[in-house]
Amino acid sequence: MTALTAKVADPSDPAPPPGVPHAKRSGIELALLAGAVALSVLGYLYVGLATVGHIPAEASRYAAGLAVAALLAHLAVRFAAPYADPVLLPIAVLLNGLGLVLIQRLDLTTPAHPASGTQLVWSALGVALFILVVAVLRDHRVLQRYAYLSVAVALVLMLVPVFFPPVNGAHIWIRAAGFSFQPGEFAKILLAVFFAAYLAANRTALALTGRRILFLRMLPMRVLGPILTIWLLSVGVLVLERDLGTSLLFFGLFVIMLFTATGRIGWIAVGLLLAGLGAYAVGTFEPHVHGRVEDWQNPFASIERGEGPGQLAQSLFAFGAGGLLGAGLGDGQSFLIGFAAKSDFILATAGEELGLAGLVALLVLYGLLVARGFEAGLALRDPFGRLLATGLASIIALQVFVITGGVTGLIPLTGMAMPFLAQGGSSVVTNWIIVALLVRLSDCARRPRPAGEGEPGRGRSAG
Repeated sequence: MTALTAKVADPSDPAPPPGVPHAKRSGIELALLAGAVALSVLGYLYVGLATVGHIPAEASRYAAGLAVAALLAHLAVRFAAPYADPVLLPIAVLLNGLGLVLIQRLDLTTPAHPASGTQLVWSALGVALFILVVAVLRDHRVLQRYAYLSVAVALVLMLVPVFFPPVNGAHIWIRAAGFSFQPGEFAKILLAVFFAAYLAANRTALALTGRRILFLRMLPMRVLGPILTIWLLSVGVLVLERDLGTSLLFFGLFVIMLFTATGRIGWIAVGLLLAGLGAYAVGTFEPHVHGRVEDWQNPFASIERGEGPGQLAQSLFAFGAGGLLGAGLGDGQSFLIGFAAKSDFILATAGEELGLAGLVALLVLYGLLVARGFEAGLALRDPFGRLLATGLASIIALQVFVITGGVTGLIPLTGMAMPFLAQGGSSVVTNWIIVALLVRLSDCARRPRPAGEGEPGRGRSAG
């Protein structure tokens, strides 16, 4: 009897064709890291010279700290994930370094409220967790086992701040004994893990079942029900906390990952429709959000009333003053924005002092980071890894869009932190964890497979 081994095809899980194995690129990563550290240190020195007329006394500590952190992260990648994409870590180091430069620049004009020292500590913690994740998590598929634990922890993290006093109108912070923490930042990673695990486990039912209504094939509720319930609970808690920015992020993440798992473009249309209806309802009936919608519709209304420019108006003035090449680091006036200049409106400082050219360069860096995350997802052969990489990259993309759109007047402003760039300890730590997971996923995607090794998650049958 002739034995025939055939691969079982799954129409809902098309595996990408095997590509050319990638070589280790540790040398390229190290060279890019050196450039990222050098640019950040030069920016730090320039800010001191332009603002106070001399090199800051702590410049050597900043340079040494950033270089050591980058080197340790590189060594972790070199030994634990040698086939990882060599661009991911340098982009994260450069964005984080430039964020520290911009915060230090604003500190020099607002000495009563320093933030760069605290941000440096949080950045160091983020790099430490990056190293820990890369070194300990050797196979991303291990996370799939903890899908329901992840979502349970995520819901708890989002619910706890409800019992603490609001900050700037939103219940998203835990503050005690001078320590502040935003647990919702970590919940987005846990929800991405849950969505990826659940959708991967039910990919056949998602792709092949359901009743067609007009242009959309509806999914059976026995499949869609659990994940829809988790999503509604998440968004409900965030609305209770008045954290509309993160609500929008979770909604976008849910729709993108559902579309990725099903391949049904109708879900994008449904997502946009529901997002529009939800935004209209909340913007109309929730006073805090309604005020932001009114500011978006007429950002100069406070000037017309004789009250002076508001935050959004000051942000638009900053972008306008920057022009094509910017006023130069240390020579802008974006500190007039007020208390949110280092957090929600940090991009206005970049736009004013680096100009349109610098702003475009920053957005290109974010675009490269997101594109490399999607590339890793496309190259992975297991459904969970593909969905997880897509979800993590989408988190960064959605944050950048929502924040950039808000501070430039494209969409109403929402309270979120620009990844790596803005003041916010929880945010910078979370984004370092996201980059660590993308490094691990890209290493798995680019690592050569031994001859004859099967694809993860796909069976073989013998006859």
